[in-house]
Amino acid sequence: MKKHLFLQKQNGFTLIEVMITVVIIAILASIAYPSYSRYVIRAKRSAAQAQMMEIANREQQFLIANRGYADKTTLIASGYTLPPEVAANYGYTITLSTAGAPTFLLTFSPTTTGTQAADGDLTLDHTGAKTPADKW
Repeated sequence: MKKHLFLQKQNGFTLIEVMITVVIIAILASIAYPSYSRYVIRAKRSAAQAQMMEIANREQQFLIANRGYADKTTLIASGYTLPPEVAANYGYTITLSTAGAPTFLLTFSPTTTGTQAADGDLTLDHTGAKTPADKW
């Protein structure tokens, strides 16, 4: 009895099948990764915006109690700390007016490294004006 080669059962995958699978995975990854990256940036920005609103609320409370806004040092001394997950991606400054009616400008700047680096600054002032508008 002769065995015919074409009647033998195959075990495993052919190189073509493996290469097709790799190509399909690469195409899916090239579509999914940029979307995921944008989602991560938006999520971190949203966490920073929530902290900006928290600081603005504290500033308004401080204004009512002290007839002026608090600088960053005073804010920290009153017990406020930036959560670690936000502090890892953003630093902040508070600019107060030097004359006239009390005002503040809160600026969150992304760290120079990491995914947020290209996101740009976020600002919020005493009137509630938020810039840039497309990121709020």
